[in-house]
Amino acid sequence: MRLNDDLTVRTAVHAGGMDWVPSPSPGVDRRMLSRIGDEKARATSIVRYAAGSRFPTHGHPGGEEFLVLDGMFQDETGDFPAGTYVRNPPGTAHAPGSVPGCVIFVKLWQFRADDQARVVLLPGEGEALPVRPGVERALRLFADGHEDVRLEDWRPDAEVRVANPQGLELLVLAGGFIEREETFHPQSWLRLPAGQDLMVHTGGQGARVWLKAGPLLHPDVCAF
Repeated sequence: MRLNDDLTVRTAVHAGGMDWVPSPSPGVDRRMLSRIGDEKARATSIVRYAAGSRFPTHGHPGGEEFLVLDGMFQDETGDFPAGTYVRNPPGTAHAPGSVPGCVIFVKLWQFRADDQARVVLLPGEGEALPVRPGVERALRLFADGHEDVRLEDWRPDAEVRVANPQGLELLVLAGGFIEREETFHPQSWLRLPAGQDLMVHTGGQGARVWLKAGPLLHPDVCAF
């Protein structure tokens, strides 16, 4: 499968209006945003676990990065409530599931080969950053000189600009905005190639976004 695999063009997916696609594990469904491969895939997705569902134990040779959007994600290492950000480096393995059910945003097989940092940030944790015009709050989740991952709260009825020298990706968590006359809602995903700055106008509720700046595919990404 190849889905939204051209990293040289602007790509927007409004996942909140998409149907859920069943995975091989009962009770685990997906909304696919970008994908190269089938079950073994370099992929960006939104995944929903029904209450009591679980994936069998599996490895992540190319790493796994996820943000819990709703409910409680669980594996052998603990319970991760909504708002938790996790990076499981290449070579890790787990048996994920959820007793109460959950929804996560997850990126697979997109780590650099030498990125071995495991990161677990619970809701509200991270580095508070200075804000720029239109931004009410900015929290850095991860930065290593290659990519910078943040949560940002954008003010209502504001103009927000994000410079984009290397590549930019975002997911709307709450609220919404307009970009290039296109309206973005919760679970809308946007990917911009390097050189295309992000310029948006927020709505009356403002917006909360997950934001990653850096190469859309690292030159030394884990071999797939």
